[in-house]
Amino acid sequence: MNLEAIQSALRQAQWDGWLLCDFRGNNPLARRILGLPATLLTTRRWYYFIPAIGLPTKIVHRIESSVLDNLPGAKQVYLRWQDLEAALRRVVAGKRIALEYSPNNQIPYICCVDAGTADWLRSLGAELVSSADLVQQFEAVWTPQQWELHLQAAQHTDAAFAVAWSFLADQLRAGRTVRESDVQARIMDYFAQRGLVTDHLPIVAVGPHSGDPHYTITPHSDSVITTEQLVLIDLWAKVNHPEAVYSDLTRVAWTGPKVPARVKEIFSIVARARDAVIDRIQQAFRDGEMIQGWQLDEVARGIIANAGYGEFFVHRTGHNIGREVHGNGANLDNLETHDARRILPGTCFSVEPGIYLEDFGIRSEVNVFVDWHGMVHVTGGLPQTEVTPLLSEPNNVPRS
Repeated sequence: MNLEAIQSALRQAQWDGWLLCDFRGNNPLARRILGLPATLLTTRRWYYFIPAIGLPTKIVHRIESSVLDNLPGAKQVYLRWQDLEAALRRVVAGKRIALEYSPNNQIPYICCVDAGTADWLRSLGAELVSSADLVQQFEAVWTPQQWELHLQAAQHTDAAFAVAWSFLADQLRAGRTVRESDVQARIMDYFAQRGLVTDHLPIVAVGPHSGDPHYTITPHSDSVITTEQLVLIDLWAKVNHPEAVYSDLTRVAWTGPKVPARVKEIFSIVARARDAVIDRIQQAFRDGEMIQGWQLDEVARGIIANAGYGEFFVHRTGHNIGREVHGNGANLDNLETHDARRILPGTCFSVEPGIYLEDFGIRSEVNVFVDWHGMVHVTGGLPQTEVTPLLSEPNNVPRS
């Protein structure tokens, strides 16, 4: 925990303090920001109040009075709920307090504090503001080590596509039966060989399955991949390291020698939306403009809507990337939520517009990292510029 930086951010926002609290692990953001061990077991409510100026206050139960001893500040130990209420009143009454909640559930990813606690704090005289931007500043901003770990993961996730396409093409040329799950297993083997870990199996979706953005292979849905079909692969992984962050990429291929004109057309619209978002974020940081997640979503959504496919773009344009593949910083979203969080230097996010039709769907996903100097980096290899035809050159490894 960087107390000096947190207090500086509070003063800049003109807030009186930040109340980090937890009950039985219901606020993982607070635990991570304070640097508490992931294995720490607590069964009683604790509160850690960081004022904009001065020493923090720890409020802990007598049974677990040492739970915050590694943090700076004065300790107040309570036994009865009346003692807890009095202690909280002393630190929050009449103050503007940041808390892990979002007014009207606008940004649900930040909502770790229950409504009852929010009601209670208001009754004690606190004015509540969302800690959403504070959380991303002190949780979603990467360290130089995490940037290097991301680059390592991105190198392998990029290479995994060539492995998958080559495997699929070889099976098709040999006339062997190959299912979605076979390609999925080949990718997972490659990850294991390179020491990568992931929280979920990659998406391998053929034909109509590619029109489902979150398609999951089941024993009943696992389809045979044949020639003249579109295949979408979405894969994500990270280096096996405690501080590692993810790389998350999506590409598409055609299991034939010539990609149909309609598939090319849809891909070109998606790629144009993707590239427009990248151009917009580069422009914003080049010009010193503050830009928010929802504004970037509008860029991609406008292009796809103007092409006549707005109703088929059914998810946000991108998500923050961190130690979880869906991280705790700003998302590129003005569809599912109105994400007014700023895009901060030192954060990474996906750009992944898509068009999902009944017979096939296309998504093109890259990762964008804005470094601490405002330079914009697209990672995971060059963005895909065309649908890969797997069987166009039988003697060569297909392009990724």
